Amino acid sequence: MELRHLRYFLALAEELSFTRAAERVGIAQPPFSQQIQALEHEIGVRLVDRTPRRVVLTDAGTVFVERVRFILSRIDEAVTVTQQVGRGLAGHVCIGFTESGCFHPAVTRTLLEFRQRYPGLHVTLEEKSSTNLVAMIREGTVDAAFIRPPFEGDEIVAYRPLLQEEMVVAVPKGHRLASRTVGELRDLSEETFVFYHRRIRPGLTDAVIAACERSGFHPRLGQVAPQLTSTLNLVAAGLGISIVPESLRHLRTNDIAYLRLTGDAPRAALGLASRVEGKSAAVEHFIAVAVEVMQAYEQRRRSPAKHRADLDA
Repeated sequence: MELRHLRYFLALAEELSFTRAAERVGIAQPPFSQQIQALEHEIGVRLVDRTPRRVVLTDAGTVFVERVRFILSRIDEAVTVTQQVGRGLAGHVCIGFTESGCFHPAVTRTLLEFRQRYPGLHVTLEEKSSTNLVAMIREGTVDAAFIRPPFEGDEIVAYRPLLQEEMVVAVPKGHRLASRTVGELRDLSEETFVFYHRRIRPGLTDAVIAACERSGFHPRLGQVAPQLTSTLNLVAAGLGISIVPESLRHLRTNDIAYLRLTGDAPRAALGLASRVEGKSAAVEHFIAVAVEVMQAYEQRRRSPAKHRADLDA
């Protein structure tokens, strides 16, 4: 029994005419009648009563046609869903982001834009360190992830730079610098720093240390925190100051003041990692949306007034 036999029978059951049913499926009537007879022979029961004037379904035919409709509808549905998945319009994608990355407005905008453009896709999110996210992409448990360097890609995981984010100084309220809005790195030479663990976030830590050394001093370490948000909690408690990506400046604003840095200030790179080969169409769609949103964000950032408005929104 082939699917075409089922489609022929359904056409006959709905048209109740061999002539019209044969025309509907696009074959001549004699071979159409032969296919119906072959179907009856294979099943072992008569499905239709043939008279010179009309065709009538037998009781067996009435029961069979309902099952045929169900089978064919499931097949049509399977084809439709498969086509949607193949085109990246349905299915599942897992997107990762670093703890600091999830606070960046361009990252959250990308997620929102992607959900709006591809509502048929189920999106799950993973928040991990950049090193863990790269490992998960290798394993295939994460499809794409916003990460912080150092990572330049390899034969398995591709890396696409997206933007360079300014970093700001976080100081506790009441600190001698808390009343200022702008500062230079050399102003921090006598300060005690709270750092995020280099093993977890080597890129950000190295960028800050290198920038301080270019300004003539090595930052004095007071405490190492496991996460960026923990770093800010320690700053708020008065254990030291820290330098963090600007997108985090909305956190702990009642306890922390933030200063923008001038001169040779460190910057926090943000990029998108994904597998080099085997990406689904859905992942390709996500990458395209991310690149588009990031480019638009960078264009707005070139206008300081618009950039500040975006950050304050």
